[in-house]
Formats: sequence, C-alpha cells, structure tokens
Amino acid sequence: MSHTIPSTMPGTHTPAGTPKKAALASFLGSAVEYYDFFIFGSAAALIFPHVFFPSADANAAIMSFATFGFAYVARPVGAVILGHFGDRIGRQRVLMFTLVLMGAATFIIGCLPDFKTIGWWAPALLVLARLCQGLSAAGEQAGASSMTLEHAPDNRRSFFTSWTLTGTQGGQILAALVFIPVVALPDEIKYGIGWRIPFWLSAAVVVVAYFIRRTLHEPPAFAEAKKNNTIAKLPVADLLKLHWRDVLRVVCCAFIAAVSTVFGTLAIKYAKDVAHVDGTVTLWLVVVANIFALGTQPFFGNLADRIGRKPVFIYGALASAIMTPVFLLTLESGNVPLMFLVSVVFFACGYAAANAVWPSFYGEMFSTRVRFSGLAIGTQLGFLMAGFAPAIVTAMGGTKAGGWVQISLFTGAICVIAAVSALTARESFKTPTAELGSR
Repeated sequence: MSHTIPSTMPGTHTPAGTPKKAALASFLGSAVEYYDFFIFGSAAALIFPHVFFPSADANAAIMSFATFGFAYVARPVGAVILGHFGDRIGRQRVLMFTLVLMGAATFIIGCLPDFKTIGWWAPALLVLARLCQGLSAAGEQAGASSMTLEHAPDNRRSFFTSWTLTGTQGGQILAALVFIPVVALPDEIKYGIGWRIPFWLSAAVVVVAYFIRRTLHEPPAFAEAKKNNTIAKLPVADLLKLHWRDVLRVVCCAFIAAVSTVFGTLAIKYAKDVAHVDGTVTLWLVVVANIFALGTQPFFGNLADRIGRKPVFIYGALASAIMTPVFLLTLESGNVPLMFLVSVVFFACGYAAANAVWPSFYGEMFSTRVRFSGLAIGTQLGFLMAGFAPAIVTAMGGTKAGGWVQISLFTGAICVIAAVSALTARESFKTPTAELGSR
C-alpha cells in the first residue's frame, strides 16, 4: 500500500539542495577520515614491520597488525563520548572535531622516530596516535550518516546516506594511489622518508574538508528536537533502556565490516607472502575494485529505497562469504587480469551492497534522540571484529601456505552472523523519518 511521505519534520524547513550538500559533505569528510585510516592499514601490512619493530619476521607482522587493531579498541570509548555530544549539542560540531583529530593524529604518525632511534617508545607512540585515530573514527560515520539521513527525503534516505560509505571508498582509493609510488621506492628511501609522505599529505585534505563541512547546518529533525527541548539529557541511558536489542543487532550486523579489512589489508599480506604477488599489483586491485564501488554503492542505495534495506544487506553479506575463497585462490593463480575481474565482482558487486545500505539500515532503527549514540556504539563494538581480523587470522596461520582456508572460514562465519542478525530487524524503508525508532 503506497502513501505520501513528508520530506521533513513538521514545522521545519530544509533549504533546496541541502540533502545533496549533506551527502557531499559526508562523502568528502569520510574520504578524508578514511584516507587517513587506510594509509595506516597499508603501512601496517607493508612498512611498519620494518620500521617500528626489531625484526621484520612473522611476529613483527602480527604486532604491526595489532597496532592497526588498537584503533578499534578506542572506537567504542569514542562512540560513547562522541555519541553523547552528537545527540546533545549537535551532529555538525562533533563532525568538525572528529575531522581535526584524525588529521592531527595522522600527521603526527608521519613524524614519529623509528625503532632504531628510540626503541620500544616508537611502537608505543604509534599505538597512542592510532588510538586518537580510533576516537575520531568512532564519531565520523555515525555523525555523517545521522546528519545525511535526517536531511534526506524520506523516500531517498538509503541513496543519500550511501554516499557516506562511498566516501570511505574514495578515501581508500586515494590511500592506495598514494602508496603505490611509495612501495616502488628503493628500500632505503621507502623505509626512511618515503612512507611518511602519505601521512603528511593528510594535512592538506583535512583543510579542504574542514571548510566544506563547516557550512552545513544541523538537520531538521535535530533542530526540531532542540527547539521543543526534547533533546535527551543522557542519550546513552535512553538508548540502552529503549533500544538495547537494536544495539545488539547493529553490533552483529557490523561484523560485516571485517570483509573490508580482509580485502584491503589482510589480502595484501597474503598475496605478498603466499602468492608472491607484487605489492604494487595488490594495491591496484584495491584501487580498481573501489573505483567500481563508487558507482555500485549509490546503485545499491537506490535499490534499497525501492525494495527495502534487508534484502540488499543480506545479499551483500552472503555474496561476500561466497566470494572470499574465490578471490584468495585467484591471487594464487598468477593470472593478473583474472585477479582484477574477481576483485571487482567480490568488492564492488558483492560487499558494496551491504556497505552502501548499512548507514540507513542501522540509523533507521533509532529515534532522533539517540540515533548518533545508537549508530556510534553499535557499529564501533561490531567493528572490533574488523579491526582485529588481520591479527587474528595471521595468528591462525592465514598468511601462510593454504591460509586461504582459515581466512575464508573466518570471513564466512562473520558474514553469516551479519545476515542472520539482519533477518531479525524490522524493515523500515517505508517508515517516515519522524516515526523511526518509535515503539
């Protein structure tokens, strides 16, 4: 049964073009944030074992991937803090803070002395900077998704919010493109000043995103709540009282994010150590797959506005489970054109479906009073699985000969958990924004 859905909250006015501006601001902000985040992932796979640890052996690789995972420990803490302020003082202010914090932490990483210079202080400082990155990222996607969803017309929420995650793909493309020439440098330059340049470049892109994001006003739903003095005084308390089941559901669904770290970080290590694929080729696989995802994710977002969030998300989760072993075995084949084809099918035609839809799917589980907190806490607890996936699977022998089995079983299990959790959720694509999260 069809019905007309109001595009804004009663008593509010959204200026023409604001949904597009909100989507653009989310895209650019996420691109900057995740450029910073993904260059750390690339460096953890290819650089840090040589620079921040005493010997570049298997233990150094595990410790390096563990530094990648430490950000995900900080993210739940950041989610509680930033979620509180995002629901109390507004989405835009918190998003400005996360942008500056991520940029500063990333620039500092590029300035850190190596292990030969200051010993174990080097990885300790690296972990500290990584924790700051995690605190920042905890609020970025939740804030950007909340803001874009609340600015969007009710019948286009999934399409507009998909641009938040499309921005992360843009950031990953930029990170890989910047790292490709670094990998090609002679070792003495690569492990000296070369690897630092991508981290220093983040300062420039942060400035650009800062001036774009600062012009965006708060969404109508939040402005209305503030005007009527219905802002939650303790958003996390309200969240856990009224939406604890949805928080658990989001945690389990968010396990799907581990597919991205398997594809963009762990597979690089596997391809290098087991399949003996040149590091430049694996980085180009990431670039090409993400370029295609720039087109497919808005498509999947639009599809979810037509047929619902659940079928698109579940398809993406199950497709990822099926394609992981195919992708890893393709890396071992030595057939480079086939590697590119399968990487595009795996990432842009499979995982991208779940990735595009989750901002609206998760966000629609919560009311305006607790949406930022619900998105932030639920996703960041779930993302712990993504953060430690490379270290866990490496410790299981996933980067040794035959390790494609361990990687595939691990990825398949988390994808099935995400799909089953999604099945238990309410379908919300026809629910007006004003009624989302109501009981």
